[in-house]
Amino acid sequence: MQISNARAATPAGKREWTGLFILSIACLVYSMDLSVLFLAIPAITADLDPSAAELLWINDIYGFMVAGFLVTMGTLGDRIGRRKILMIGAVGFGLASLLAAFSSTAQMLIISRALLGIAGATIAPSTLSLIVNLFSVETERNRAIGIWGTAFALGGLVGPLIGGVLLEFFHWGSVFIINVPIMLGLVLTAPFLLPEFRSDDTAKLDLPSVGLSMATVLPVIYGLKHIATDGFQVIHLAPIAAGMLLGIIFIRRQKKLENPLIDLSLFAIPSFTASLLVNLFGVFFVFGIFLFQNQFLQLVIGLSPLDAAIWSAAPGLVFTIMSLQAWRITNRLGSVRTVLIGLVVNALGAAVMAVAAYQQNLYLVLFASMIIGLGFVPVVLTTTGLIVGSAPPERAGAASAISETGAEFGGAMGVALLGSLGTVIYRLTMQPVDFGEVPPALAEGGRSTLASALETAKTFGLTNAAWLEAARHAFSAGFAVSCAVATVTLLLLALLARRVYASGAPLNPQAVHGHG
Repeated sequence: MQISNARAATPAGKREWTGLFILSIACLVYSMDLSVLFLAIPAITADLDPSAAELLWINDIYGFMVAGFLVTMGTLGDRIGRRKILMIGAVGFGLASLLAAFSSTAQMLIISRALLGIAGATIAPSTLSLIVNLFSVETERNRAIGIWGTAFALGGLVGPLIGGVLLEFFHWGSVFIINVPIMLGLVLTAPFLLPEFRSDDTAKLDLPSVGLSMATVLPVIYGLKHIATDGFQVIHLAPIAAGMLLGIIFIRRQKKLENPLIDLSLFAIPSFTASLLVNLFGVFFVFGIFLFQNQFLQLVIGLSPLDAAIWSAAPGLVFTIMSLQAWRITNRLGSVRTVLIGLVVNALGAAVMAVAAYQQNLYLVLFASMIIGLGFVPVVLTTTGLIVGSAPPERAGAASAISETGAEFGGAMGVALLGSLGTVIYRLTMQPVDFGEVPPALAEGGRSTLASALETAKTFGLTNAAWLEAARHAFSAGFAVSCAVATVTLLLLALLARRVYASGAPLNPQAVHGHG
């Protein structure tokens, strides 16, 4: 079924909501595969004996491929059909899952995970852009995007849980096999439940642009992830700089092409650009703060990973409830007010988190996390709707891909840059601290990270040493400063967004494009 670009807004029926359920399950599986391997690594290591580098690629290659192919797959979906690209991706995802499940070498598993990432890159942009086709009434579309966002969030949360249950009874390959029946169900039901949409643009993809887009995204993500993992090192700036340079070449090429991979005119739409920046920086600060929070609960408070997960359940519940209910806030307040108020609430949460971190107060940290959830979830879901809704209908797939790529960049930058800021503050604070009789090499490690300081204290039985308490305070200070930076930046972002949104561009997609 070909969807008209200017169809009238009609309320969704059972078919549309059932279609949303199918799309949400696909999103959940796509998101789940980012984290499902966490608990399977020991079994994979015992079975395949990967090197340290191979183990790193087994973990990371899926996310890298998703990030690298999002723009290509989103644009391809606009041109050949969003339902078609979703079904092709589902078949590829199922086949790659089988290949991963029965991998006999580490290299084979890496290749399988890479193929999973390429197939997975079809899911996020096609599902989000199909929601625009399924739900022509704005209030219903806001609710649908909230459910879609919940599926993504739940995928990351239940991935390790499902992986743990399967590993208890089955071979590690079962964490991949579970994808197969779900993707098969998607392929069988999609033709009956999901509309097809493709633009009138039949031009072929510009392959050099495809290559340049990947060469832009992958090195930057790679460099940021290594900064997050290894700490700031000048060498990690090389791939980031290379990616940015290739990005400039990519943009120049798009300006010259009659049918570009990315329509740069999208960025001339104020609501699109403002929403994209708000979305990116919202994810930036949430990922960065929650990286600190997870480490804080275990390294400063002293909780086990299980206890930390249990204590974090309440904030997680707030995020889930808000994902399902954010549409009510958006429909009541309007898109712009929801974004601006949400940014202020998010900044308030970051400010409370700064105080909680400095005081090393567990309950206040969790309370601050709840406030952040109250502000962040409506912001990220509303801006996602604005990004897709402000683009012309024939570009919704590309707009969705740009949104998801921005979120990937935001998350990677938040973990890397805020993590690096916290590390710098920790090291500066710990430089004058006297480690007593601890060997110089171990003392230097303790001055670099709190984890090293705790390990050294455990080795020498010095769990009550003054320098260990100083290390905890140094980490908390880095956490607090990072949250203070987030507070100020989020407030400035709210002022900037207010100015851009007030620039005169309509924010109701119905008024702009007539597609609901």
